[in-house]
Amino acid sequence: MRIATYNIHRAIGSDGLEDPKRIAAVLRELNADIVALQEVGYASGIPGNVLEYLGESIQARVIEGVTFQDERGHYGNAVLSRLPIDRILLYDISVVGREPRNAIELTLPVDGFEVQIIATHLGLRPGERRHQVEQLTRLLAASTADIHVLLGDLNEWFLWGRPLRRLRRVFGRTPAPATFPATWPWLALDRLWVRPLSVIDSLRAHRSAAAKHASDHLPLIAELRLV
Repeated sequence: MRIATYNIHRAIGSDGLEDPKRIAAVLRELNADIVALQEVGYASGIPGNVLEYLGESIQARVIEGVTFQDERGHYGNAVLSRLPIDRILLYDISVVGREPRNAIELTLPVDGFEVQIIATHLGLRPGERRHQVEQLTRLLAASTADIHVLLGDLNEWFLWGRPLRRLRRVFGRTPAPATFPATWPWLALDRLWVRPLSVIDSLRAHRSAAAKHASDHLPLIAELRLV
């Protein structure tokens, strides 16, 4: 099972131009079964909904996680899935007075296992992230799935901040490749956590030439061996 998370920055690349076709090209390179997307601007110069376009580009189902609407249209998170899904739930994890945030929870049957996937994009302030991580860990604890995955842009700049310490207690020490900024990555803002750790076969940033220019973040991709 191949999963990925990708902050697509409204499809605005290193040249400052909005081009969903470049994001679609990177998604085809990833060839993932599940992709969590953040900073999705649903309107674009491409006819129709840009998220539908991205889903069609890799023949995946689209799960929307709109967080707000501005003058440019709907904006937020999304998941693209090539796998069947048993259940989809959307949770509001916003903090009053800050940018709205949500989490998308999916339950999937994969090779005889039940897999819980939570895709999200956390807030910019430490207090926001602490509050949001507590909410997410409660969702993880309430699940009876065999395998748990939390992925997205966690916006955590502090390696020893409380949100990361809390997640390490839940998942263990998971590799954290740098993904930001895409042209010269040195910060691990995007994370992909899996429990149990033993199912992770590989976890890496996708550093293709296309990925370095399509967005300001690199995608993070993992291979899971479900045994």
